Amino acid sequence: MNKLLCMLELQQKLNDATNGKGWERGTTKEGKSINWRRCVYMESAEMIDSFGWKHWKSIAQPTDYANLQIEIVDVWHFIMSLVLEDGLYREGESIEQMAEWMTKTKGYTALNTPESPTYASDEALMLKIETLMRRSLEPAIDGDLEKMVDDFFKLSVMGGLNLEQLYRLYVGKNILNQFRQDHGYKEGHYIKMWNGEEDNAVMKKGWEAHPDMTPDELYELLKEAYPS
Repeated sequence: MNKLLCMLELQQKLNDATNGKGWERGTTKEGKSINWRRCVYMESAEMIDSFGWKHWKSIAQPTDYANLQIEIVDVWHFIMSLVLEDGLYREGESIEQMAEWMTKTKGYTALNTPESPTYASDEALMLKIETLMRRSLEPAIDGDLEKMVDDFFKLSVMGGLNLEQLYRLYVGKNILNQFRQDHGYKEGHYIKMWNGEEDNAVMKKGWEAHPDMTPDELYELLKEAYPS
């Protein structure tokens, strides 16, 4: 199975459902402007909070690697959306072509390994995250998305993820995002904390406890766990 192609297709489906058909032109079905680069920047900034980086506060705070990986996957949603927007609307590429050029990056070669990578140092991870943030703020030029995707794959490896792990976490988060939309996320009445745990953590634990379940079964698990 081509996991990159599968993830791009799932992201296209999620964006169609959330933002409406034609979102690639830069607006939602409600007419709200979409800025995927800003999404990458802001989510990357949130990723930094997985580390105890504040020298004046919580100096003994351990790095939350589980949250780091969730945030990496959140950023992946937005990078893929940026690639889809650029490829479908500006370049006339097929999703298959997008998946193909992604496999030619050096970062993909490092990501596509059966072994679980070891975590890089906190400082190296934060520097790579900040590189990704700079990429998101640079003017769009030929080749900048390839560099952004390459940096993202390298960050994933530094954050302890291989392709299989990134895929599984992405599918889990994709289903959670669908669940959120179905339960009032956009309207503002979705409950994000479930009995003292964030929904991200509930999803990740459920997926890890039942690695063979289908996406539909994961959705049902979330439905059963959701506080009514």
